[in-house]
Amino acid sequence: MTRSSLAGRWSYYVTGTALAILFLSPLLWSGWASLRTGTGFGLENYDRLFTSDNGIRVHHVVNSLTVSALTVAGTLLVATLGGYAFGRFRFPGRDLLFLLTLAILMVPYATILIALYVLLGWIGLQDSLIGLSLVLIMFQLPFSIFMMRNSFEAVPRELEESAQVDGCNSVSTLLRIMLPAVKPGLVTVGLFAFLTSWSEFFAPLILLNSTDRFTTTLAVVNMRTASHGSIDYAALEAGVVFMAVPCLLLFAFMQRSYVRGFTSGALKG
Repeated sequence: MTRSSLAGRWSYYVTGTALAILFLSPLLWSGWASLRTGTGFGLENYDRLFTSDNGIRVHHVVNSLTVSALTVAGTLLVATLGGYAFGRFRFPGRDLLFLLTLAILMVPYATILIALYVLLGWIGLQDSLIGLSLVLIMFQLPFSIFMMRNSFEAVPRELEESAQVDGCNSVSTLLRIMLPAVKPGLVTVGLFAFLTSWSEFFAPLILLNSTDRFTTTLAVVNMRTASHGSIDYAALEAGVVFMAVPCLLLFAFMQRSYVRGFTSGALKG
């Protein structure tokens, strides 16, 4: 092994280790702080998180799971159809429409939440989990359609042409041929949609008014003691760890498809 290749390998390891420490240290610190008590270490903070008056309840978790499921399902449906159309069909204004879709990324979503709140009131979905899910789906679509377009474009044309020769129409080709071929892209889009909807705070804070519809993030932030509204930081850290565990597990199980989904467009040709 040459000196340059050895130096390159060491720089790779050093950089990777530094980045891992940088990104993992806040989570590790939160896990340590969530177990720390006045007398040592234990699960008292988690007990207080789930038993206090302002703590997490079952309906908070159910609300978060409902919003996440609706967001993932809606994002996958629209992004798959949109990515299929942009990636496999030619029609007038296709490129302009795609650029307009991506342009939504330039709009800070916090600036239009009040307008969306009013709009949801007009259609009868104000203060509802469905309305919140629709807003989260809208914010996910630019990135998701971009990912699915790249995934569909990376599929060889020969597969689609063979399906058409066998008598498949566009819908049959999509369901039977294209979807299995773009599975990594679907996993990536679904994972991003879940992570965003599960951990989103600002949109539920603005769009939800009823406490029985609060998501887990709102319940965690609402953790306060009865003494002058002071914040129970130890219980908050326990809530952070509780919110992070599903995301870490999903990423651990799906990381291979996640990486393949990101690189599928780059492998074209």
